[in-house]
Amino acid sequence: MKSIQATIITIGDELLIGQVIDTNSAYIAQSLNRIGVGVKNRIAVGDAKNDIVEALTNAAKSSQIVILTGGLGPTADDITKPLLNEFFGGKLVIHQPTLDHITDIFVNRHKRPMIERNRKQAEVPDVCEVLFNETGTAPGMLFKKEGVYFFSLPGVPHEMRYLTDNHVIPTIVKNFTTSPIIHRTLLTAGIGESFLSELIADFENNLPENIKLAYLPNFGMVRLRLTATGLAENELKISIEEQFAQLKLAVADHLVTDEDENMEVVVGKLLKAKNQTVATAESCTGGFIGHLLSKHAGSSQFYTGGIISYDNRIKTEFLDVPEPILQTVGAVSQEAVEQMAKAVREKMKTDYAVSVSGIMGPSGQTNEKPLGMVWIGVASKEKVYSKVFYLRFDRLRNIEVTANQAINLLRLLIINKI
Repeated sequence: MKSIQATIITIGDELLIGQVIDTNSAYIAQSLNRIGVGVKNRIAVGDAKNDIVEALTNAAKSSQIVILTGGLGPTADDITKPLLNEFFGGKLVIHQPTLDHITDIFVNRHKRPMIERNRKQAEVPDVCEVLFNETGTAPGMLFKKEGVYFFSLPGVPHEMRYLTDNHVIPTIVKNFTTSPIIHRTLLTAGIGESFLSELIADFENNLPENIKLAYLPNFGMVRLRLTATGLAENELKISIEEQFAQLKLAVADHLVTDEDENMEVVVGKLLKAKNQTVATAESCTGGFIGHLLSKHAGSSQFYTGGIISYDNRIKTEFLDVPEPILQTVGAVSQEAVEQMAKAVREKMKTDYAVSVSGIMGPSGQTNEKPLGMVWIGVASKEKVYSKVFYLRFDRLRNIEVTANQAINLLRLLIINKI
């Protein structure tokens, strides 16, 4: 069966200059992948008519599905709709349900007058199928030409997601026969990508042709993803599960989870299963560990709170770090983080605690303490453990890696591996 291919085109000068990060194409690609549609290309173009037309023309040559986002707003630089109207040979007409919806938003909900610029958002080419947008003022549109389906969606992320979930994906499923694509992903820690590759070289070399292995390193962890394509779905499931079981055995000493989930999710599950809690004491990460632990629903069951002890005075007054420690070995030290972890656990009355203190850069280093040096401490009622790391990234990356390494040390303490 020939696989269905899609091209994703994101529109906007702000994407090309890096002012806005393109999360839309990632969401659309993931959504397409789940229904067995491959992504041939992801293209970003500016607010230039000729560039958009060229992208549309080229996409139609290689893909059965083309999805555009952006350029549907009410301002002068939003040129997608009139361009599509011309490209597909239509004329702009008012879509009454959309006009009623926009009127309700401005007049009834926000008590604001409807201006002509807002009214024009209800205009659509008469050659399109309107994808009604309950979450905003710009409707989505579907055009069909020579067997190719062209979807145009607003660039506002929550509106794009709504239209993708409720219109784009159901339309594709209804009108195309797709080939199954199955993924299995696991997360490893404590081993670098190159060493991991050496460890599983024999496994990788003996994979069936229709199953591919991908390495996805991030935050000091490495995800391994198996992707299976090309067979009947039931056969694919059996085949990939057999290979995934072998992969898990090969990386058993470094395995964090055999699900596609982040470290903080894994730790949250462990704590909830044990009905236990954790608190944080953060210096160099400025609350980022607490952010990760509390970002998912249900985190109040295990995360009680934290102390951001950026200034040394907070370390002494709230975390009982003795002045002599700060004056001799300093805040970035084993002694400091171990005391921080013990104190915050006792003060927050939790089962576990995590503490960090380090030099994230780009300044603050000394001869004894280089940029990227960070001490991480974890504590339970029975044990306190600490470890030093030497990171080599920029400030923000160092903070992210530190937070994830800290949560991993907490995981190891919970499962009695340290």
